[in-house]
Amino acid sequence: YADRKVDGSVKRTENRPLANGEVQANEALSLFSLHILAAFFLVLMLNWQTMALSVVALLLAASYPFMKRYTHLPQVVLGAAFGWAIPMGFMAVMETVPAYGWWLFVANLCWTVAYDTMYAMVDRDDDIKIGVKSTAVLFGRYDVTMIVALQACMLAILLGVGQMIDASWPYYVALVISALLFYRHYQFIKGRTREGCFTAFIENHQVGLVITLGLLLQYWLA
Repeated sequence: YADRKVDGSVKRTENRPLANGEVQANEALSLFSLHILAAFFLVLMLNWQTMALSVVALLLAASYPFMKRYTHLPQVVLGAAFGWAIPMGFMAVMETVPAYGWWLFVANLCWTVAYDTMYAMVDRDDDIKIGVKSTAVLFGRYDVTMIVALQACMLAILLGVGQMIDASWPYYVALVISALLFYRHYQFIKGRTREGCFTAFIENHQVGLVITLGLLLQYWLA
């Protein structure tokens, strides 16, 4: 909804339902309201601490789409919005957020900024023309370097988290495989082509899957 007037000027998004008129603005707002209402009823089932954290989640999710008009760091806000589920999950189950929970949040933030910068690289030429801001525009010719640095930070933090939770070998194997996947992403993005950057962005789900499987195997063996 927030991008309905700019999506038509971007090659990747020109056929989105709101941009091409397939869906009307009032229909999108109605669906958004329904989602918020459903989320509100769900959070009422949790403790008050998680309810308090959900207010932050709502503010992050609602403000993110507008950030590209005011800052070159909308990817950071997106990372915070996605990652806020981590402290909320800990609070809902443990009624506290341990130190490694916050480190997981930071790791997820680094990862999100990295892969969403790949995504922004796809649209960078169009974004510059229409005045939309992003980390891809901000980083400029250092975009690939910054992505690699963010990926390295993510892996370093997860390595430290593994020490905090006394993780076993499947977890660390998952991190090694993730590093190899990141190297594969580098091969796609180093040429800065639209197709390569988009492919690297899409393949990031494999990293999340590998780490999840590593954790599941670790707890299964335990």
